[in-house]
Amino acid sequence: MTSLCDQATAVRALVESADPGAVWAVGGPGGLQAGSDGGHPAGAAFDVDGLSGVLALWPVIGSLVEEGALRLHTPLAAYGDAAAEGVPVGTTAHHLLTHPGGTAALTHLTRLAEQLSGSPLADLAATRVWHPLGMTGTRFADGTLRAPLADLVRFLRHLLDPVDPVDPGGISRAWTTESLRLRTGELTPARGLLWDPAPHGVWTHHAPQDGGAALWVSPRHHRWAVLLPTAGRGAPRTAFREAAFAPTTAE
Repeated sequence: MTSLCDQATAVRALVESADPGAVWAVGGPGGLQAGSDGGHPAGAAFDVDGLSGVLALWPVIGSLVEEGALRLHTPLAAYGDAAAEGVPVGTTAHHLLTHPGGTAALTHLTRLAEQLSGSPLADLAATRVWHPLGMTGTRFADGTLRAPLADLVRFLRHLLDPVDPVDPGGISRAWTTESLRLRTGELTPARGLLWDPAPHGVWTHHAPQDGGAALWVSPRHHRWAVLLPTAGRGAPRTAFREAAFAPTTAE
């Protein structure tokens, strides 16, 4: 067992040896435990487009489910021909949310959310999620999602300990709980709702490319982590996760 301080030291040593320019952070419901902006200017907004599925689309879908506009197990055809265009007959939002990788499922979910709400995803995410959570630096710019490290910390802290947002919206505890559990039964690969299970009670969402950005959260360990590697020189995600979620003397 290690202490939280030793754990943070181990994570820092790993990143600095493998990818000193990486942006990363680890912490819990109380906030940041350790991290680095990779030497970028304070408040810099980073390219997190590979994480847009969980930073933008996932919470928007959750808000539509909670207001009754979307039912996860209802075939998309029930929401109109446009919603079901390009997917097999009988496909549901649940099928798309548990689809293993690829951008096609996200594209169909985005189209569904925009059709049901009458607004583009960028506006939906800003008004329903980012602004209520205080993620004021997160936005789509020239078609790319960008966010400062502080906003990613706010997002992950909220998943562990939801608080009443300043404005109506945000991400409910119920949606997070429903998403961070196995939704695929005995089918493989096992998945939650746009989140993948990792060992020891950890859940992850990462960019599709190898060595890309990744988020991790573990309600069991009351811990979260984020890693934005330098392009072409990614710190090993598995090693980072194992260091960030190693058992500590506090557990």
